[in-house]
Amino acid sequence: MSFFRRKHVPRSEPRGRIDERDIMFSRWRLEPGSSRYREYYARHPERENIDQSFRDAPGLLKSGASLYHPLMFAAADATFDTVDQLHALVDGPVHDRQQDISAEELSTFLKGWLLQLGAHSVGITLLRDEHCYSHVGRGERYGEPVTPQHRFALALTVEMDHEMVRSAPAGPIVMESSREYLRSGALAVQAAQMLRRMGWPARAHIDGRYEVVCPLVARDAGLGDIGRMGLLMTPRLGPRVRIAVVTTDAPLLTDSPSHDEAMLDFCLSCRKCSATCPTEAIPPGDRIDAEGAARWQIDSEACFSFWNQSGTDCGRCMSVCPYSHQNNLLHNSVRWIIARSALARRLAVPLDDLIYGRTPAPKDPPTWVR
Repeated sequence: MSFFRRKHVPRSEPRGRIDERDIMFSRWRLEPGSSRYREYYARHPERENIDQSFRDAPGLLKSGASLYHPLMFAAADATFDTVDQLHALVDGPVHDRQQDISAEELSTFLKGWLLQLGAHSVGITLLRDEHCYSHVGRGERYGEPVTPQHRFALALTVEMDHEMVRSAPAGPIVMESSREYLRSGALAVQAAQMLRRMGWPARAHIDGRYEVVCPLVARDAGLGDIGRMGLLMTPRLGPRVRIAVVTTDAPLLTDSPSHDEAMLDFCLSCRKCSATCPTEAIPPGDRIDAEGAARWQIDSEACFSFWNQSGTDCGRCMSVCPYSHQNNLLHNSVRWIIARSALARRLAVPLDDLIYGRTPAPKDPPTWVR
């Protein structure tokens, strides 16, 4: 019976490259009347009215937003300001003497070092054209073509705090997002700087200075797969992570890419993120062919409009995902079972609904932040 049998979910391969100018963070920064604004909407006139709707909203971390909290928003803003200070360090001069070291030794050291510094997981893949944006969409290099420069890509994840995430979409979620963008960015900058000191070109890809699509790199580096909500789903934390990447020509050993059919099969039947999304931006159905690849197509405009109305980055999908439960013996045991049994996956969804609710209400944040 199909109830007991795992549904085959084929691996989805991207076809072509994404233009960073098309993502919401880039469009959000276009100033009406500027040359960038005129050029972009000359190419995409169908998006101008849609985009104006989120420009008319109060905005991310702005007073007047529905979830405005002066202390929490100021704290998150300060952290994002600190991330901005790392932008000058993502690339730099390379030492003229190249260290003689094996790919195995360097890869093992890098992974162990980054894990000791606080990364949750680290993986390595060959850098592919499809991992890279086609054009830069933010900063002073806006509009420049992105040419893949390096051979390898190292992806790392950091864990987002469970208590902070479960209060989404209130202020703690954007505080936690900013903190983990800073932590992942600092780790990537450190790793890139180390490699340059050893004589190898290396560039960190962090919040606001990406040239790669981090979830795609992380998937091919073996760290997880792309779930219904369009985020990287890791085996132990689900989507409750932030990602940074380092690209380099240093000799490295690659990991096997992820294709977690069990997790994707679970996403097909769960739909909890879709049921909870305040703007219905996450599709409830099966994957569709979008731009030549099978994937769940998120309504990014609806999602981003809510961000600008609430003032936070929402995170409701992340907070209710059964894979986002705490990383402990009980939940790890459930994850182990559903990875191996189609029947367990079918039973796990109603059981999770029974214990936590089908559309659970946001929880109180930690006491120190109330």
